[in-house]
Amino acid sequence: MKADKVVIFDTTLRDGEQAPGCGLGTEQKLQVADRLYRLGVDVIEAGFPVSSKGDLEAVRSIAASVGRRPGAPEICGLARCVKGDIDACAQALKPAKRPRIHVFIATSDIHLKHKLKMTREQALKRAVEHVQYAKKFVDSVEFSAEDATRTDPRYLADIVEAAIAAGATTVNIPDTTGFAIPWEYGELIAGLIRAVPNIARAVVSAHCHDDLGLSVANALAAVRAGARQIECTVNGLGERAGNTTLEETVMALKTRRDLFGVEVGIRTKEIAKASRLVSALTGVAVPPNKAIVGANAFAHSSGIHQDGILKFRRTYEIMNPADVGIEESALLLTSRSGRHALESRLKHLGFAVSKAGLDEIFVRFKELADKKRYVFDDDLAALMDTGSSGAEDEYRLEYLHASSGFGVVPTATVRLGTAGGVVQAAACGDGPVDAATRAIDKASGMRPRLLDYNLRSVTSGKDAQGEVTVRVEQNGLNILGRGASTDIVEASAKAYVNAINKLAAALRQKRRMKPRRKA
Repeated sequence: MKADKVVIFDTTLRDGEQAPGCGLGTEQKLQVADRLYRLGVDVIEAGFPVSSKGDLEAVRSIAASVGRRPGAPEICGLARCVKGDIDACAQALKPAKRPRIHVFIATSDIHLKHKLKMTREQALKRAVEHVQYAKKFVDSVEFSAEDATRTDPRYLADIVEAAIAAGATTVNIPDTTGFAIPWEYGELIAGLIRAVPNIARAVVSAHCHDDLGLSVANALAAVRAGARQIECTVNGLGERAGNTTLEETVMALKTRRDLFGVEVGIRTKEIAKASRLVSALTGVAVPPNKAIVGANAFAHSSGIHQDGILKFRRTYEIMNPADVGIEESALLLTSRSGRHALESRLKHLGFAVSKAGLDEIFVRFKELADKKRYVFDDDLAALMDTGSSGAEDEYRLEYLHASSGFGVVPTATVRLGTAGGVVQAAACGDGPVDAATRAIDKASGMRPRLLDYNLRSVTSGKDAQGEVTVRVEQNGLNILGRGASTDIVEASAKAYVNAINKLAAALRQKRRMKPRRKA
């Protein structure tokens, strides 16, 4: 038996855009609509056309572009039970192959009394009148009973029945204020399906807000009770605490298909791209612990978890990150990570390491991990690139102290380890980096000319590593040195010592290759 399909109605461009500071221009809305089309949503609620001329034009542009493509989703516009609103929707949606008008009216006594100043009978009559009016323009009409979860259930059943009789093809039961608890919302949906005699003529829809953090749970409860449309937004964007999250709902239905027994038409590998685009255009960052699309959603920092993942992914992951468009699980290397995770990541980055080499890099990895929260791929590359060059290194930076400030002469003291012991020197300079390089010159006895100095951040965050690249010249030799650290003066000193070691080795080689004079 074929599973029922759940229609995914995306309202990122309408309800999502209502979130404070998330207004989008027409071009931005077109970008999002294009991404939603690629994602495979069934309905795009493109806006509220009567609200402004700009919104009407944006809805019209989406209808004329995305709404005309092969396999286009329905393009929907929102309207109050006001003829002018419906006229604006009809005008904006005219280019779409599959237009939908979504009309709504509040049905709770709170809203009827304090907002609309209407009786239940008046609201029901207006709903019927405007569903019929919308039906003159489009075949697909959705009716929403705003604040349904605080509406008297018997009256809610009456107005839903009347809306369907008037031509509504979808009836939406919004938890407008995020008030419902999952079993309560599921019972409300199930009760309506039992109580409304013509309910089979329409799709029952769930629209839930996240004021109590229950929007996804409520939407899933509605599906179990018989709802076959979920209204949601990318990243859960929306009024106040937001809306039902598209990515969480879709992946819950797919991951737990054994419980729900339904299908969704979403191309899940496009989820991560949609999330990133909406975040970039609205300026609303995705929290790192956000399910499905957060930076930590498929990240593991515990050594035990990392070992389990490397042995068999399903030990700690119920979804494959590739299924939502994320390349792979992230083993976040921290001070708690073990050799197995470090070796695996180094191999992934293309570094072949022997057991002895792994032991050596693991020590330096732990030193870095104690200084910063996470060790990223760039950190590892920097560690591998700026580590000891082997037994040929003449100098090892063992100690560095630098001081500087306003009205203070910058000074630095360094201690270099050599094959014959340690050498120490101090110097002043124009700044702490200049002082450190002068001190290294004194300690090493070398005097290269600094040609270039470059500093960049190789990782993100306040505890980011800085990578320093220096280019020095002596006796016609042009040498590049690199160093990295969370302290930029230390990174600079490491880079300079790295360059001096390479320079010393090059000078030795040059002397060996110098032809001897004939006797």
